[in-house]
Amino acid sequence: MNPLTGFRMSWRAIRSHKLRSTLTTLGVVIGVAAVITFVTLGASLQAGIIGEVSPDDQRNVYAWAAPENSSNQGPLSGAQPVFTERDTAELEKLEAVSAAYGYTPLPAQTVNHDGQRIPRQDGVVATGTEYVDEDEIAEGRRFEMGAREAVLNPAMAGAFEENVTVGDNITVTLLGGQQIEATVVGITKTSDSRSPFEGFNPSPRVYVPINPYYTELVSQAVETPRFSAVVVEATGVGQVETAKEQVRGYLDSDQSDAEELAGDELTYQLQTSTELLGQLEAILGQLQAFVIGIAALSLLVGSIGIANIMLVSVTERTREIGIMKAVGAQKRDIIALFITEAVVIGIIGSVLGTLLGLAAGYLGAQYIDIPLTYPVEWFGIAVGVGILVGVLAGLYPAWSAARTDPIDALRYE
Repeated sequence: MNPLTGFRMSWRAIRSHKLRSTLTTLGVVIGVAAVITFVTLGASLQAGIIGEVSPDDQRNVYAWAAPENSSNQGPLSGAQPVFTERDTAELEKLEAVSAAYGYTPLPAQTVNHDGQRIPRQDGVVATGTEYVDEDEIAEGRRFEMGAREAVLNPAMAGAFEENVTVGDNITVTLLGGQQIEATVVGITKTSDSRSPFEGFNPSPRVYVPINPYYTELVSQAVETPRFSAVVVEATGVGQVETAKEQVRGYLDSDQSDAEELAGDELTYQLQTSTELLGQLEAILGQLQAFVIGIAALSLLVGSIGIANIMLVSVTERTREIGIMKAVGAQKRDIIALFITEAVVIGIIGSVLGTLLGLAAGYLGAQYIDIPLTYPVEWFGIAVGVGILVGVLAGLYPAWSAARTDPIDALRYE
């Protein structure tokens, strides 16, 4: 049988039962649309949360001490305050290191500006001057160590009715009721996180120098203030691994103040942004695979629907099959006819499902406010899956039709 003739006959059979064909195609449409939607949202979520590692951040090494069983639970998971100012000073002297400074979140309650108070349980970070690069400052400058100054990101600066500008004063109330005041000396260009310690997603942030804000507060309770983490900047991207080795060598030595508290109970975690991003990507990938697996069940249901309708079609067209065989049609012609019909339904369903999935992914990304990212390779996969579903769903009905005895078929009422 001519392939074009087979396609015309299949299309005529589909059009002759519009409602049934539409409902059958709808199963594939929903399945493909669900997969495309979740893949699009997963890719967009990954792009929104993770983004790309900036060139400046590629040479940073992030260090913290935590129990060994918490090493795979994300940055700062289980981190204990073991690093001192002397540790950061000694780390900065290492050959492959250009800067080293402490990092510790301050447990805040509220941030006040111009008589307005907004709740802010997190987002107040005490760290070193180098933590915010100069080229990331949109207005003003970086804070100076030892000064009562702060740098805000746009999300924090715009959180008040009257936007915070350079030169304004803010007051941060900590969990214990203590209040710290700072003069805003800089506002960053974006609200993106400056490091993996911040969780990758944009959020209101206040950056203040460790000295005096953290060291003065902690010195009231302990003699030697200690930080929960240290950021080490290598002299270049090519020196990152060397810097990691030198940092670990110092921390494991008797010269390190951190080693005194870390002991055998804590393990040093030294990771780059790229490594930390890899962990998060793996977690998001597993979550996305799980959701896609659930969505793929819709495709399974759609394929069963196609198979069911094709079996019904075989029964309804028994006499037609008998006439075709009587005039010389071979088994392969009958098989090709029914598989073509199933494949056409699968292709139509996958194309419409892809378009619906793109629209749903776009609306979902807009609703949860994440950058839209379309995984183009999945469009081809969707059409391929539609064809595969059609072939698999049409195999048994086609085989059943080909086995029909022409004499019995002609006598079929």
